[in-house]
Amino acid sequence: MTTLVRVELLKLRTTRLTFGLLATAGSLTVLFSVLEAARAGGKVIAPLSTAAGQNAVITGGIWALIFAAVLGVTASSGEFRHATATQTYLASPRRGRVLAAKAVAGAIGGAVYGLAGWVIATGVCLGFVSADGYQVQIGDATMARYAAGHVLAGALMAALGVGLGSLIRSQLASVIGVFIWAIVIESIIGGLFNTVQPYLPYTAATTLSGSVLGGAAFGPANGAASSASALPFAAAAALLAGVAAAVAAVAATTTVGRDIS
Repeated sequence: MTTLVRVELLKLRTTRLTFGLLATAGSLTVLFSVLEAARAGGKVIAPLSTAAGQNAVITGGIWALIFAAVLGVTASSGEFRHATATQTYLASPRRGRVLAAKAVAGAIGGAVYGLAGWVIATGVCLGFVSADGYQVQIGDATMARYAAGHVLAGALMAALGVGLGSLIRSQLASVIGVFIWAIVIESIIGGLFNTVQPYLPYTAATTLSGSVLGGAAFGPANGAASSASALPFAAAAALLAGVAAAVAAVAATTTVGRDIS
């Protein structure tokens, strides 16, 4: 198993798409973090002199979480797109072990994405705070919790992406599905059904990284009043892990076992 994980990590390290996705996630995180910091003090975001305003910017590395899922999707579906799945399964016929190795490698890569998102968002926030002459209102323990949340959320989103890519196989369809689900479907469902919102996978990932419930939604659902509460850290992590395991299990018993050509 260790050898399989090393092979999958080697694939990730030697694929330009891995670094291209990371660069894109980082660029979007910079852009939206700067916009959040610049809008602080308005009607939506609290002033940067407050803990609430600083939290809003620091927990804004959500693009890294979406692209972590895309990384996982490409790590598994790319085998079918480039017709390398045959060689992989000939070298290791136990396809369930290959899927598990991809999930572990994807989770490691996703953790790096999550950490990068936190570092960038935190750097932007502290830069604006320092430039405006404010004091940092967030304690070290909270900062560490946000960092751990970003890393864990990125890892779990990537593992979920691996299962999704193995289930659908089509890389384009899987990637489009990730963006539509995170940006459109969860925002609609979360806006219409408040009680369901905390249990949506991407929403759980963002609250795991420290974002307030609905703070990472898009459109009217962003910051909308909700009667629900975000899941606790451990519960959000367990939910994401459970969804990732369920998707992988379905893939393992359906598409992964099918013949490839």
